[in-house]
This record gives sequence, C-alpha cells and structure tokens, in this order.
Amino acid sequence: MRQKFGETRSRFSDNHALISGDSHERTTLPNWPDTALVFVIAPQMGARFTEFFAHMPEGAKALPPLGGIERFFFVLDGTVELTVAGTSHRMEAEGYAFLPADTDHRIRASTDARLIVLERPYVPLASQTPPPPHIGNCKALTAVPMKGDTALMLKKLLPETLAFDCEVNVMDFSPGASLPYVETHFMEHGLLFLNGGGIYRLDDRWYPVDEGDIIWMGPYCPQWFGAIGKTNARYLIYKNWNRDPHTS
Repeated sequence: MRQKFGETRSRFSDNHALISGDSHERTTLPNWPDTALVFVIAPQMGARFTEFFAHMPEGAKALPPLGGIERFFFVLDGTVELTVAGTSHRMEAEGYAFLPADTDHRIRASTDARLIVLERPYVPLASQTPPPPHIGNCKALTAVPMKGDTALMLKKLLPETLAFDCEVNVMDFSPGASLPYVETHFMEHGLLFLNGGGIYRLDDRWYPVDEGDIIWMGPYCPQWFGAIGKTNARYLIYKNWNRDPHTS
C-alpha cells in the first residue's frame, strides 16, 4: 500500500535489516518465468544468501537455481507440485523442501501460490557426501521446548546431520515469551514472521515486528525477541550451520 508521505517500517543497517511489506518491489528472473519475485535479503546488503518471496500464478513453473546453489522453499499460500528425481510431490501451505545444489527439479503452481525461498552456495565438507533432497510439512513435525521453556517451542525442518550446511527452524512463542538472552554469534540469520509479532532487538535498536516482516541479522549482530499480543508469535528462521567460520 502506498504511504502518503514516504513512510515505511523498513530499516537498513550495516549489520541488520527489517523489511516490511510496505516497501516490497517486485522483479523477475529467467528461471522463474511468469512469477513475481520480491528479494528481501541479498548479497548486495552484505548477506551470504538470498531470501525472496515468489508470487506464482496458477500454472507458473520454476527452474533450478544457478550451479552450486542449494535451495529451500516453504509454501505460504496455495498449492504447488515439486518434481524431483522423477517423482512429483503435492505441497500445500507449510509444506517445504530442501533441494541440494545442482539437483534438477521443477516447481509448478497448481493454484495461485506464494512461497518464501532461500538460496545459498553449498559449502562441502570433505568427510560428508552432499545431502539428499528433503521434503516435509511443518504441520506434521513435533515441537520441542527450547532450552526447557514450554512457552518457546521449536521445530527443526532439516535433518541434524553434518551433510547439511544450514539449519531452518520454526520458533513458536506464547504471548509474553521471549528469547532467554541476547544472542551474538558468527552465524547470520534470515527470518520471516509467519504469525503474530512483538519487539525485536537488533544491535542497539528495538523494532516492532508483525506478520510478514523479514529480518536479516548479520554476524555478531546482538539479537533478542519478545512476543507481544494475545496470540502466539511464530517465525521461520535460517542460519548457516555445521561449518567452520573460515568456510561458512
């Protein structure tokens, strides 16, 4: 929605960014024909991965990413069909897939659909063969308390093996719940609020956040979140994982 006097909640810093829906700009790419893309995180801001929304009309198809790039996508709305290794998978809301680098696959929108997509160069590990494709649905996973706190529940979407060089989780906060401390670490994050909202600390600033907001957290950006409201706050969060800081 156009703002009268140039207002936006989007903010950008050298080590973090908050991108709200009021500043989205749609673009296109050759491997996403007929699909409107909104890049919210990209290397141009200092990140080492991309994150973008894909607005797919019914019948639109997506091709694999560039060579050496792994892809993760999560269905926000609608239904898509993923074809990989000769097998088709029907994927509805909260369905997700991890496609290893250089995996031939196709995504086709069975209905109008909206995806959130993460892509990054795969970082190999000498002792491990690259991971296989992994397909699931967040609704089918069992949540576990984070650090024993039942007001903060965690779902891990990818297997916890060394073959995977990243982690994608869904974190679910009861009203009033918060992260137990301010985190600072060498990993970076890409985060999408799926439901609810609250207050997010990034560096020395506190931001109100809501459903649909995207956050990029660079390495060593101090970060903390507290849920505010009458409903749970839930977000999808990525981080690089299982790799030495010299390589990841």
